[in-house]
Amino acid sequence: MNATLNFPVKGTFARGVHPADGKGLAADRPIEVLPAVSQIVIALQQHTGAPCQAVVVPKQQVRLGEKIGDAEAFISAPVHAAVNGVVGRQSVVTLPNARHVKMIPITAEGEQLEGRALYDEVLGGEWPIEKLEEWTPQAIAERVRDAGIVGLGGAAFPTSVKLVRNEKKPVDVLLLNGCECEPYLTADCRIMIEAARGIVAGARIAAKACGAKDIVVAIENNKPQAIEAMKTAAEGTPVQVAAVETKYPMGGEKQTVLAVTGRIIPTGGLPLDVGVVVINVGTALAVARAILRDGNLTHRVVTVTGAGVHTPKNLLVPVGATYRALIECCGGLLPNAARIVSGGPMMGFTVGSLDVPVTKGTSGILALTDQDVRTSEETQCIRCGRCVDVCPLNLIPTRLALAARQKEWDVAKRYHLMACMECGCCAYACPAGIPLVQLIRMGKVQMPRK
Repeated sequence: MNATLNFPVKGTFARGVHPADGKGLAADRPIEVLPAVSQIVIALQQHTGAPCQAVVVPKQQVRLGEKIGDAEAFISAPVHAAVNGVVGRQSVVTLPNARHVKMIPITAEGEQLEGRALYDEVLGGEWPIEKLEEWTPQAIAERVRDAGIVGLGGAAFPTSVKLVRNEKKPVDVLLLNGCECEPYLTADCRIMIEAARGIVAGARIAAKACGAKDIVVAIENNKPQAIEAMKTAAEGTPVQVAAVETKYPMGGEKQTVLAVTGRIIPTGGLPLDVGVVVINVGTALAVARAILRDGNLTHRVVTVTGAGVHTPKNLLVPVGATYRALIECCGGLLPNAARIVSGGPMMGFTVGSLDVPVTKGTSGILALTDQDVRTSEETQCIRCGRCVDVCPLNLIPTRLALAARQKEWDVAKRYHLMACMECGCCAYACPAGIPLVQLIRMGKVQMPRK
């Protein structure tokens, strides 16, 4: 057992909030496979970085896992067919974050990988890594890139970019983020319970790629089953498991790195600046599948939950399936459903249609009721300082929001608008009901880059 460092160093971070977690709705529901769908829609930009260009044409037959979109840019990730089927005419789709991107529709045709066979391929079975010695760090990063793997915690940053070694910034810690601090969401928790050995294998593979000597999985202490499953799977390996405090936003990279290693990532900096690479536990599982099973990223686990859906579930679904298909699999919406959120209540986006497609970054679909979405009327800021007290990045959200609203870009830059992680702690704590996060998001889009 590698004990170079004793993790966690602190187990927590300053500030943050403790919202009601709502995880009891789905936490104990094992992952189910979504029944076969008739059509999927693959967005050509569902990741941070350059969009893909189609490498297929209409009426072309494609197989599950076949590459259908690619880009030459370093920060990008190819996309693959998530079903066997026929390619349709390229069009445009609106994603939950309101971005309009090009997409490729695929109509399912012929026999499909589904049910238990699909579950075992993505999550189940053994994950022997004896052949890892045959892989060089560069080859691992290249395969991860070719498999289209991105961060599955929501940011969707291309994982291969993190795994490529940087001689100027050596890495000594690989940190797997299993905190899943966003209320209601339980997909990562279920993955850790049901596919712990695959996650451990993926962690060891990723560590070899980036050069990390220490490997640690950070899990909030409100997930005892996940902690126990990961500890059991990690026995006899270099992987350590660190139970950290349950506090939002523990899953933020800067907060997790500080809680586990004690290292402070500078404002505007990255984990790499302090010798750390952070990947999501689901991402680690996808890395294991790419290297050990030659599988591309075509499916992911999504939590469908909330008081507005009939039966909350954790579903293994093809990328490109519609939100409607997932909600129907959960028995449909209840009469009191008032709002559908892509992601969780703190950082998610309200969607106006159930026909939007699941992307690689879709971690959850939340159905809120009339009672859940009751909001107080916005009033003027009373300068109480609560937003400052809870900001995990030590920013001044009220100044950022006001600068964005007034388009005072010099002020916005001076107070580090672009450093905001949009976690929502400030809006959660604001007694005046000011939409701080929405204003900051608007400011990021509108602020001149020069």
